[in-house]
This record gives sequence, C-alpha cells and structure tokens, in this order.
Amino acid sequence: MAFTRPTGKHRRPSRAVRTGANIAGIATLTAGGVVAGFAAPAMAAADEAHRTEDTGLTQAIVMSDAISGNVDAQAETQRSAADEASVRQQAEKDAKQRAAEATKHAAEAQRKADAERAEKERAARDEERKRLNLFVMPIEGSYVSTPYKASSGLWSSGSHTGVDFHAESGTSVHAVGAGTIVEAGWGGAYGNNIVIKMNDGTYTQYGHLSSIGVSVGDTVTAGQQIGLSGATGNVTGPHLHFEARTAPTYGSDIDPVAYLRSHGVSL
Repeated sequence: MAFTRPTGKHRRPSRAVRTGANIAGIATLTAGGVVAGFAAPAMAAADEAHRTEDTGLTQAIVMSDAISGNVDAQAETQRSAADEASVRQQAEKDAKQRAAEATKHAAEAQRKADAERAEKERAARDEERKRLNLFVMPIEGSYVSTPYKASSGLWSSGSHTGVDFHAESGTSVHAVGAGTIVEAGWGGAYGNNIVIKMNDGTYTQYGHLSSIGVSVGDTVTAGQQIGLSGATGNVTGPHLHFEARTAPTYGSDIDPVAYLRSHGVSL
C-alpha cells in the first residue's frame, strides 16, 4: 500500500534559512525598538533550540570584526610601505641629481683646466719659437767698422767676405741665433774661429777670437756667449770678423748686415 506524504511545510528549515530568519528577526525588533515581555519565553526557547545558529551569528560578527581589523592593519602596512618607497625613490632621485651636478661641475672644471693648460703650452711654444727664431747682434752695442765686400789686399779674395764689428780684446761674443756648433778652433787667417749651423739652415762665422767657450756639437741659443773677441789670425787690431754663409765652406758668403736685418736685428 502506498503512502502519500502530506502536503505542507513539515520539514525543518535549513540552517541557512534559520540563521537568516534569526538575523531578520533581530533586525526587525531592533528597528522597531520593541522588547516584548511575552515573547521572552518563546525567545528563550528558540535560543535554546537554535543555540548553534545564534552561536554562528556571534561568530560571524566576531570574525567580521577581526577581518576588518586585519584589513585595516594591512592597509596601514601598505600605506607605510608606500610612504617608505616614495621617500626612498625621492632620496635616490635627489642623489642622482646631485651626482649629475657634481659630474657636470667636475667636467666643467676639467675643461677649464685643459683649456688653461693648452693656453700655457701654446704660450710656451710661442715663446720657444720666438727664442729659437730670435736673432741678436754678435757684440752688444757695437757697430760695423769694415763693411761687406770692402776692397783690400789684406784679404786673399781681394774683398771682405764679412763685416768687422768694433770690439776691444776680451769683449763678449754672442751667437746671433740658435744653432749647433760645427767648427770651434784655429781657422788660419781667421785665427781662433767658431762656425755655427743655424736652425734655419744657414751658417754664421766668428773670427779672430782671443778665446773659445764652446765645442763642436754644442747647441746654442740667441745671445749665448760663445767666446771673447781678440786679434788672432790675419788682423791689424782687435775686432770681431762676422760672416753669414749659405754653406759651411769659404766662398758661400752672403751680406751679413742684410742677413741680420732679415732676422729682425737693427744695425
């Protein structure tokens, strides 16, 4: 024989439904502001009957508060970390900027130092060039006593191959310019003589010296003393015989006055 389940709601409500009803009821009573004395036994019975549900509600509230607290703590930690990261990033940015400025200043200082050094080196080169290209009189403050190409039987060629500068014996004789000594010693009719190969490829000769102060191979500069004037060799009195030549040998002479003037010497 078949049994038929009676219609209607005879089954126990599910836990979720019961919990929801309790919550709804509490909310309703709270909203209405009514606490009914006659309902107390029923409420107590319901509370006893559904202790698990009420406990679940309490746990839900407590868990909600704990979760909320954890969320707040996490948010605060994240804000703190973000603030620290921002401070660190700003510090790194400032440090990079200072480093870039320091590098820029150092580069500018280096460029300035390089420019100053280059200017000093250029000035030194110019000064050295002037010194090397400078020409002076062989005897300071003297004058030509016998001109170039003067005729006389005193010279084997029949004419003067250089000029004579007035000088007492023992007067300081200077190299007229920078060069290298290629001859220093006795030169026959020239007496004690010195021949210098100048830096420009020409040659100068200094004759009739009383003493010689340089040796072959020495380098000299303009105005450097190389000996003392005298009256050695074929002479009638003390003086300096000065020649300018295109080669170290006799017969390659050129006008010594014009030679000195072409190098800026006034006489």
